[in-house]
Amino acid sequence: MSVHENPLSRRQFVTRAAAAGVAVSVAGSVEALYTAQPALGTSGPKIGYGPLIEDPDGMLDLPRGFSYKILSREGTVRPDGLQTPSRFDGMGTFADRDGGARLVRNHECSPTAKIKVVAPAERTYDPAGAGGTSTLVVNRHSATTKEFVSLGGTAINCSGGITPWRTWLTCEETELRAGDSGYTKDHGFIFEVDPYDDRRNVDPTPLKPMGRFQHEAVAIDPSTGIVYETEDAFVAPLGGFYRFLPNRPRGGWGSLRAGGELQAMHIPDLPDLSVVQEAGTLFHGVQWVKVPDPLATTESVRAQDYAKPITGGYKLEGCWWGARDRCVYFVSSFARTELGPKVNHDGQVWRFDPRKQTLRLEVIFTRPSPGSDDPEFDAPDNITMSPYGGLMMCEDGLGEQHILGTTEDGEVFKFARNRVNNGTPEEPEYGELAGAGFSADGRTMFFNVYNPGITYAVTGPWRRRR
Repeated sequence: MSVHENPLSRRQFVTRAAAAGVAVSVAGSVEALYTAQPALGTSGPKIGYGPLIEDPDGMLDLPRGFSYKILSREGTVRPDGLQTPSRFDGMGTFADRDGGARLVRNHECSPTAKIKVVAPAERTYDPAGAGGTSTLVVNRHSATTKEFVSLGGTAINCSGGITPWRTWLTCEETELRAGDSGYTKDHGFIFEVDPYDDRRNVDPTPLKPMGRFQHEAVAIDPSTGIVYETEDAFVAPLGGFYRFLPNRPRGGWGSLRAGGELQAMHIPDLPDLSVVQEAGTLFHGVQWVKVPDPLATTESVRAQDYAKPITGGYKLEGCWWGARDRCVYFVSSFARTELGPKVNHDGQVWRFDPRKQTLRLEVIFTRPSPGSDDPEFDAPDNITMSPYGGLMMCEDGLGEQHILGTTEDGEVFKFARNRVNNGTPEEPEYGELAGAGFSADGRTMFFNVYNPGITYAVTGPWRRRR
């Protein structure tokens, strides 16, 4: 996801890679990722949906037969008289009545955001916090019927995850404390947002036992209630992969407030995930060690004195539950030795099997020949699963920004192109795509442009194969 507090961002690394003529290739079983959602296709199309058609309005290029509607735009004045906040990022998609959808959208706003999140006092955690979430109610004709701020006063709301009881867990990607950047409360927590009953979103409560660190995403095992959490740490030491054992494992609204135990992953003789460079590498005997101080009162969670050294990874980001194989998947976005990892890579996808306590590297993004100067895609970030088979990936890099799909052979095709703006080294906030997800009936794909904030709904001949 987007990062705005690190001294050396992913975009700067992408800039260096582009200057060096770096392309990205994929090794490993992409098909293994198709298990991440129930009732979805087990492979992608043989080829994509055809060439992208230039949008005469200069907004979004799509294949023939597909069309888009704009659901929300940054800066729009809502009926309550306030402007829609900036920095559209991760988003959860929920089924609504009559074939519609409810979207809970993160705003990754820091105090420097152009338009900060402004929420009613009863839905504000820290009056000095600029981040939060918006809830959109969308009818079956892809028209927004309602939009409002459902959480305010948080910070750097990046990604999160959908719970089995159909709420959204929004994650703060920061470790700033009260007194830093003008904040009046500590930040770095997870908050629960109900997309259906906004009365439950009154008096926002940080889920403190789940840890205070640079949260990115979460995934929940519905059979045990265990919550898996990634840490998007971009300064040393490496971030951890965690699990939270809730005291109320059956779940339900507010169940995570009942507390539990936070644990960090330990794999003997593997302190750094970056050293694993071959897809299919399998580790047995994964262990979990208790986090001494989940609130990080004196030391960051990842830097504490553990009974056994925890296994770390650079920029651990996406995290989702595989309903078919009952495994959890998580992503290490990239690694560069100058920031702490031992070995460079351009992205890893890992699968943890809770029943066997094994960890396997499923996919690794690698660099082809140094002379490659036209990468097929660049810096995939948010990932969702298409109901029609294959991965759909949001691009977060330089140059043209796309929604990318994968074929049944793991080849990448371009599904959508952002025409509003492109990423440049001079513009650290740009047209990153984020928050992709499908409606319950599979007819509509929703996603965001990060900056300037735009939320799209795309419909068309999804079953067509070109």
